[in-house]
Amino acid sequence: MRVVVTGGAGFIGANLARALLARPEVSEVRVVDNFVTGRKANLEGVDVTLLEGTILDRDLLDTALTGADAVVHLAALPSVPRSIADPLASHHANATGTLEVLEAARRAGGPYVVAASSSSVYGANRELPKRETMRTAPMSPYAVSKLASESYLAAYHHCYGLGVLPLRFFNVFGPLQPAGHAYAAVVPAFLDAALAGRPLTVHGDGGQSRDFTYVGTVTQVITEAVVRRVVHPDPVNLAFGTRTSLLELITELGSVLGADLAAEHVDPRPGDVRDSQADNARLRELFPEVVPVPLREGLERTAAWFRTL
Repeated sequence: MRVVVTGGAGFIGANLARALLARPEVSEVRVVDNFVTGRKANLEGVDVTLLEGTILDRDLLDTALTGADAVVHLAALPSVPRSIADPLASHHANATGTLEVLEAARRAGGPYVVAASSSSVYGANRELPKRETMRTAPMSPYAVSKLASESYLAAYHHCYGLGVLPLRFFNVFGPLQPAGHAYAAVVPAFLDAALAGRPLTVHGDGGQSRDFTYVGTVTQVITEAVVRRVVHPDPVNLAFGTRTSLLELITELGSVLGADLAAEHVDPRPGDVRDSQADNARLRELFPEVVPVPLREGLERTAAWFRTL
């Protein structure tokens, strides 16, 4: 089985490449990445075929997808604040980029397509837990672009018979996730500050909650989906129904690191969702064998990786 991973030099993609290559069913992994957010260093020692460039390049996509059995589409411009600063760039990379990948898949004869969406599509809908059937209410251009991506996947399934699986990610964290930049996710940002002895920057009161998912759990689900060709045109939450506030996360990180961590509160960020927690019934139905890595264990593994930097 030959698998293409767009955004494969990013933090999730590079972890996924390793997970895919560990399976005997997978003979080749091809990575497409323009290194805007991904890093070549993430793939050091990993036996992938690397194609450097953007998913908006049709010729590059045609080359990558020739003879491919499956595509895992992770390439995106992540981050709600980034999309608020530059909504057009977010749209082009995320919505148009997904459409280009789907068109390339159609030209290539219809390989299976798994694609990453985001829990941010639930947005202003305050109901918990988040069920895939509930009303979406995006609060940022990023969320809108991800909702458009999901809709395109469903449309290509119904119009062209493409086997697809849109997965809604919920606050994925783990080794290889970068820190030290303006759009860093909360776990690497907190770890980076804690290990450097700086206060942890908390936007708002810290009571906002998230359903944190360890990257190893995410890659396990995606790998199983690819190997078993799990098709589901409607979105599937990829999280397991936990709910941890940022203040609770700080306490847990302090316990992992054996340190008392100081927090510095600043203004809330526009577009941020207050609470996020997945209903995982659909995920459990499709992937009953997957056992999620607990938050504590995931933080320990992530902290161990950060200490090697």
